[in-house]
Formats: sequence, structure tokens, C-alpha cells
Amino acid sequence: MKPGRTKTTLYAIANRVKMGKKVEKSLKEKNQSAVSQDEDDPNKTPEPYNCTGNFQADFTELCKRNNMAVIPPVVHRARPPTSQSQVESSKPEKGKEKGKTSAQQQQSEAEPDPELLEGEPVEQPPKTFVLKEKFEYFKPSVQVEMENYDKPDTVTEIFIRGWKIDETMMATFAQCWPVMEKLHTINLWNTGLAGETLTMMANCIPNIVNLRTLIVDGNCVEAENWHELISEESPLQNLSLRHCGITDKGAQSLGTAIGSVKKVNMKLISLNLAGNMIGDLGAEHIAMGLRMNRTLMSLSLASNQIKDKGAIKLGEVLSRFPLSHEEVVERRKQFSEKGSPDRNKSPPPSRRADSKDRPGSVRSSSHADKDKKAGKPSGKKKDGKGGKDAKEEEKHDKTKGGKKEKEEKGGQKKDSRGGKGSAASIAADTKTAGKGKGKGKDKGKGPAVQEVEDAGASDFVNPLTDAADFIDGQLLVAGNRVLINLNLSRNCIGEHGLAALLKAMQYQTTLTHDSKSSGTGLMRIGVYKNKVSTDSEVLAKLTEFMMPKDPFYKPPPQTPDGDSNS
Repeated sequence: MKPGRTKTTLYAIANRVKMGKKVEKSLKEKNQSAVSQDEDDPNKTPEPYNCTGNFQADFTELCKRNNMAVIPPVVHRARPPTSQSQVESSKPEKGKEKGKTSAQQQQSEAEPDPELLEGEPVEQPPKTFVLKEKFEYFKPSVQVEMENYDKPDTVTEIFIRGWKIDETMMATFAQCWPVMEKLHTINLWNTGLAGETLTMMANCIPNIVNLRTLIVDGNCVEAENWHELISEESPLQNLSLRHCGITDKGAQSLGTAIGSVKKVNMKLISLNLAGNMIGDLGAEHIAMGLRMNRTLMSLSLASNQIKDKGAIKLGEVLSRFPLSHEEVVERRKQFSEKGSPDRNKSPPPSRRADSKDRPGSVRSSSHADKDKKAGKPSGKKKDGKGGKDAKEEEKHDKTKGGKKEKEEKGGQKKDSRGGKGSAASIAADTKTAGKGKGKGKDKGKGPAVQEVEDAGASDFVNPLTDAADFIDGQLLVAGNRVLINLNLSRNCIGEHGLAALLKAMQYQTTLTHDSKSSGTGLMRIGVYKNKVSTDSEVLAKLTEFMMPKDPFYKPPPQTPDGDSNS
């Protein structure tokens, strides 16, 4: 090959390499400019952020995405310093720790005692607090308690004090809290909650699986939609609403959420409503909720505006109370559902025709057995039609399964209407349940259905199904004996209200002696600083009556001198 041609070939190759590098460089510049344009484009929506459970990282990132000017820092909650005795009692386990402790002891021994310097005592600086810059203490922050301070995803408690939580901040918390597996306590004191932010928090609470305690003291919400916090899906067991400006309107919604004929809260154990503006009407609504609730154990209504009328209503629900028309209908429905397995079937028309003269109240199986022994004419008519029913069962033996389901559905619809017809069908079916023991098919299906019903009934026993007394045209049922702590201090209760509470406590004691299966009754009641003089006889009797029931009460020891003097 000639030298000239070789040079031209090499030159062409070099030009190609240079062109390739230029093309790559231009492509890189284009990509970088495109990325910078995407970053500078404010209209582009960022990708959604998935919380990891690390509260500090998630909270900071979400605040940045929401363009917050000031991001509250997440800090550890201050704790009191450990005492010197606790430090001395803790022994080091490893050799290195032993060496460190010995060195610290030598250093402390080498330091002179401040009291011996110049012959005058010198006061040591306190160790119970930490000095901060001016107004640093009042700046917004989120205080946390952690199970393990080396693991940021083990936050157990959150404390927020004295700064407003708006909708943007609550939306940020609603994203962080559900993924925190260890979180069990949220304390929001004086955070300026409104009706909208309270609704947002109420919608978030069911997603926080391990949350048990919520404290929102000092938040006056005009809408008073506090009942949203204790919905059926809420896992809360302890709720504190002190000094929230709750009136009778808020107490009404809270009483309905605690318990009603239709639904009952099964998780709330403690409710603190101290320092509000609840009057007699609000106390009556809360007492209505306690009629059906058998889960709440502690209720505080201290520092409110409750008078004698409200105290009488509370005493009534603790002793025994008359059932309303709606509760009587629900009681009949509960008894009909608790009956025998064959009760769901709709009886023949003849049974309904024969039961016109029966009263509208629900009749138990014992009454049905008595009627059966007495030999009423209605029983003879049923026996006369027994052969016809048997022939129909043999004729439709193949298609019995499908028809049976239809009959069960029809029977449930008819029984749910209540009234005389449902009561008559209940009494009639209790009779046929005893007659149908000889059938083999009923033997096989009866126990299985009964076991399912017993399993469902063990979860919640409706208080309307308790034994009732018919007095003066009213059906009276035993009251709430699950509540063990009631605080009515610093109200406006007089002697009439205290007398009603004393009577309720005496009635509870008689019921507890007979049966303790429904609860022990009140063990502590606070009635101090009401409109009753300290020398009141009713107050002295109530205090003396409740003192032995208090689990924290310690009777004075009996000394030999005291016995001899007596």
C-alpha cells in the first residue's frame, strides 16, 4: 500500500472518531438540559412518597414535599435524670465497662469537694433541666418516645404541645402514623384542632392498628364531632377530652356512640370528660349510652355543670331502669334469635290463627312447656295436622334443601317485624322444638346450629336479655355493673342527687351478692366539692358505704390498746 493512501485512511478514521465523540457529547448535553427542565417545571406532579415507618425521615420528607416554610423537628421527649442510687446498683458486665467505671471513680475521687474550697459551700449546678436559647423551648416540635433509641422505626408515643395543627399538617400525620407498627399513644394538647382536622384524624385512627390511647385535651372544637373518634372501627381503649368545651350537644353524640339499641362500642374502656360544660341533659344522654354499654369501666365527669337531675339519671342506670318501647321491641327480637334452631322457620298459618288471643310480650320456653302440659285446644289442632306435614316432607324430600333455605329467610323477615305475630310464632316454635326430638335429621342439624349461635352469643351478651321485673306497667332491667369508677366531683349536685346515688349503690350491692357474673358494680365514686355541706348525712353515708369497696383503701390497723379501750 502506498504511503499517501495510508495517511488519508488514518485521517478519515480520526475524523470519524472525533465526530462520534461530538455526537455523544451533544446527546449528554441534551439529556442534562431535559432533566434540568423537568426539575424546574413546577407544574409536574412528583411521584407519591411511600412511608417506610421511620417517622423522622417520613415526616421531614412529606413536609418538604408540601413546601412548608418551617418544619418542626422530631426530638426525644425529655426524661428525668436517673438517680445516683440507680447508677450504683447497675453493675457492668464486660471487662471494658469495668475499666471505664474504675476510671470514672478515680476521676471523681480526684476532684475536690466544692464545699471545702475556700472554706465556703459552693452550690452545684442543677441537673434536672437543660438550658436552651431564648424562645427555643416554645418553638414547634414533635416529641417522641421510642422502644429502642437505636432503631428509628420503634416510635411508641407522640406528644405535640401548644402549636396549631392545620389540615396540611394533619394530612402529613395521616400518612405517617398508619405505617408505625409500635405506635400506641398520641397526645395532642392545645393544638387548635377544628372540625375538619378532627374528621381527618378520626378517619386515620382505624388504620393505626396498635393505637390504644388518644389524648386531645385543651382543643375546643365548635362542631363537637368528638363521637367520630370512637366509631365501630376505632381501636381506641382510652380517650381523654378534658377542657374541650363540650356541651350537651357533644355529650348527646358521645352517649349515642358509647351505646344505643342499634350499636354499642365494644373497645372503649376509659373516657375522661372533666372540665367541660356538660349539664343535666348531657348527663342524661351519657346515661342512656351506659344502658347498653358493658365495656366502659371508667368515666370522669368532674368539673362540669351536672345537677340533681343528671345525678338521678346516672343513679338510675346504675341500679335498674325501665325499658323504652324501642328497647322492648329489641328485647323480643333478641329472645327470638336466641331460641331453638327450628325457630327460624315460619310456622303454618294455623298457628298464627290460634295465637290471636296471646299477649304481645315474648313468652319463654318455660311458659310454652306449661301450656303444652295444660293441653290447650291449639295443641290438639297441631297434632291433627302432623300427618299431613309428614307426607309433604316425604313428597319433597329431594328438593328439601333449597326450600328450607327459602323458608329460613322468610321466617327471619317475619320475625324481625316484632309485634304480636312474631311473639306468637316464637311461642309456637318453642312447642314444636320439643316435639321434633324424634326426627333423625333434626338431631343431626340441631347441635351444630346451636354451637354456632353460642359462639356468637359469647362475644357480646345484650343487657336487654337480663331478667326483668314488671312493676307498675313498666319492665325494669338491672343496670350497668361493669362501670367501676365514676368521678362526679366539682359539680352542682345536691342532697337529692347524692341520695339517688346512695340508693343505686345499695341496690348494686344486693345484686352483686346474688350474682357476680354481670360485674362487681362501682368500686370508686367521687362526689367531693358539690353543693352539699361536709356535714351532710347523705354524704357521710355514701362515703362510708363506698370506702371498703375502694381497691386502694387500707383499713386502719387494729392495735391492742384500741381493742381494750373499745
